[in-house]
Amino acid sequence: MTRVLIITGDPLAAAMAGPAIRAYNTGLTLQAAGHEVRLVSTTRAEHPAPPFPMLHVAAGDERGIRAHERWAEVVLFQGYANTQFRTIARTDRMLIADAYDPMHLEMLEQGRELPPATWSLRVATARDALNDQLRRADLVLCASERQRLLYLGQLAGLGRLNPATYAADPDLRGLVAVVPFGLEGSPPVADAGGGMRGVVPGIDADSRVLIWGGGVYSWFDPLTLIRAVASAREREPRIRLFFLGTRHPGVDEMGIVREAFELATALGVEGREVIFNDTWVPYDRRGAYLVEADAGVSTHHVHVETTFSFRTRILDYLWAGLPMVVTEGDGFAELVEAEGLGIVVPANDADALADALVRVLADSPEVQSWRANVARVRERFVWEAVLQPVLEAVARPRRAADATPGRDAMGVGARARRTAGVGHTLRMTWHHLRAEGLGGVTSRIRRRLAR
Repeated sequence: MTRVLIITGDPLAAAMAGPAIRAYNTGLTLQAAGHEVRLVSTTRAEHPAPPFPMLHVAAGDERGIRAHERWAEVVLFQGYANTQFRTIARTDRMLIADAYDPMHLEMLEQGRELPPATWSLRVATARDALNDQLRRADLVLCASERQRLLYLGQLAGLGRLNPATYAADPDLRGLVAVVPFGLEGSPPVADAGGGMRGVVPGIDADSRVLIWGGGVYSWFDPLTLIRAVASAREREPRIRLFFLGTRHPGVDEMGIVREAFELATALGVEGREVIFNDTWVPYDRRGAYLVEADAGVSTHHVHVETTFSFRTRILDYLWAGLPMVVTEGDGFAELVEAEGLGIVVPANDADALADALVRVLADSPEVQSWRANVARVRERFVWEAVLQPVLEAVARPRRAADATPGRDAMGVGARARRTAGVGHTLRMTWHHLRAEGLGGVTSRIRRRLAR
């Protein structure tokens, strides 16, 4: 048995988003394998029925995190924990960096609506934090072979591909392991409280339901999808598109949500063919919605974030046995096409997308074939299967071949600045004062207090 500390920056509550879901299920899988687990959130821990200790330690609370770090034999973290806690950055425990979300690429899209100086700062902060993780980690986790190539390139530039790490591990799987997002072993079942049909106005037993199984963010393309639905309703009047959640529990609402609502209203489909859930469905209830859908959809623009992304919502479509329509350009589109799980469409092509939506909602042998393929492929992605590299590492904790005391000599280049504490707060206040003026700083303080 190994003692494992898992750290996430996302809230641990009834309503959880991707990072928290991944951390939670990693903990469950490790516990089932006989290990002892503690799960820490730097934002909030209010889970109604924790299966193991689920705790809150505020970013920068060195004393609070130190007690858990000293207890652990392995520390597995996501996000900014290495820049929020010196204890984590310098730990002598085995350190596993879960970099399944290339946050520096994500921030290129997520920051588009910010003032230019703040956008640049956010991207630089994410880049430096990630590089710092790659310098210090004994094992780096990524979500796909595409991501693995990205991180091998970064690690080479940081000096971590060296004779020490290469000598006994020439394919470097012991340094960078592919651990996709996973799904539960048992498919979802109907909920006594219902999901959409007969509960959500406009969706009944005869509706043909497309589900958008997650948040609406600026790197996605809900606008082309809404246009396609408006077009497809002439051929399939029962079509309904349901956005499962527009209010992320840990991220401010982005402008694309408002744009999507305004477009649906202008096209006369809002509240009829296109329905927005303006809350966030609790994690343990999302299956009740998925099981009532006929197909899953995921549309995005094609850019560098797309190339290395891993769309976790598509795992839920696999979990629920849904055929799907997805945009080209990412790793999942390749999987959908190769395994016959649905239809891949060109980006920003409303006509092609409308045709695909009509096809995926039809009662046809083609759709039945897609469903059978989904049921077959889903077994590859159950949590126990995808977490095998983590289970193997935790069973025999070890330091990287180029490990050094304090980790400061692992890799080359400047270390990232801290993203917590008084110094960080003062730097950020000064930045926003210069970039946005006193009004901008005041607005940010009000939003922070409102949370």
